[in-house]
Amino acid sequence: MSEIKLTQYSHGAGCGCKISPAILSELIPQLDDSLVNRNLLVGNDSSDDAAVYDLGDGTAIISTTDFFMPIVDDPFLYGSIAATNAISDVYAMGGTPLVAIAILGWPIHKLPAKIANQVMEGGKKACAAAGIQIAGGHSIDSPEPIFGLAVTGRVELERLKRNNTATENCQLYLTKPLGVGILSTAQKKGILKKEDAHLASDSMNQLNNVGRELSILEGVKAMTDVTGFGLLGHLRELCNGSQLSSIINFNQVPFLKNIRHYLQLEAIPGGTNRNWESYGHQIELENKEQRILLCDPQTSGGLLIAVEPDFSQKVEYILKENNCLVAKIGQMIPKEDFAVKVK
Repeated sequence: MSEIKLTQYSHGAGCGCKISPAILSELIPQLDDSLVNRNLLVGNDSSDDAAVYDLGDGTAIISTTDFFMPIVDDPFLYGSIAATNAISDVYAMGGTPLVAIAILGWPIHKLPAKIANQVMEGGKKACAAAGIQIAGGHSIDSPEPIFGLAVTGRVELERLKRNNTATENCQLYLTKPLGVGILSTAQKKGILKKEDAHLASDSMNQLNNVGRELSILEGVKAMTDVTGFGLLGHLRELCNGSQLSSIINFNQVPFLKNIRHYLQLEAIPGGTNRNWESYGHQIELENKEQRILLCDPQTSGGLLIAVEPDFSQKVEYILKENNCLVAKIGQMIPKEDFAVKVK
């Protein structure tokens, strides 16, 4: 069992498995307004992190799901990362997770059930760190390993954060470094240095529970987590939803250690090019390196936060107190021909 490498049993890795934004827009049907429940505050009409349903008592239920194929070889770590990633959507909306339901696909004739049990144990550990339980789930026999969660959370309506409510001059913060997709691809290719093996997993295993604390601040105008569409893809959604554009200072964007070494070795996920093909027409940047690094699909990435300038100091204090990265990477500007400009 110790010789089994889970990443060799899947064609993709983590959130890099995501269907591209362009194809996804074709898959999601347009809603018939006559069928819309007025208590559904956030649904398919926006590109937000989770659905939100108003309970009528000043609070709302947050409902989300996320699952993917292995991004690391260790089954326990895979389960922990997948669960951390799924729970993140609740935190990105400013909510508190309540309960999780497991989603498991397993190639039962290729991999022992004991390996799946280790995956589940990793998921349980991440849920325990978030203060919730896995209360049930569903499993299927599938060609490739799949694991994730459906997570239910709750939020006070006045603390609800969305990804389409940024305002002009908001400062943009990122709470985790980029590069997870590149390092994960390097691992799958067998070229990841031993001393770098922990970098991506350490980042992916960090809960985004700081989002719940940030939601108290009125000056935090919008929030989302950065996952499979890369920083540029999720920032583009924030810009388009808010009817604004943004400027990114590339030199201020944080990356995982030694990321350019693996960039030189062409450890580039397939999702990177799919991302660019989907939304590159709305992006202005200077060179190929910027494109590859900023389109890199993240798994369990950090929060992207739009903050009114007067609240920047308070946000930075909260991030530091929660041992989060404090990276001010850009700002929101009036609507231009581009969604995001990198300089």
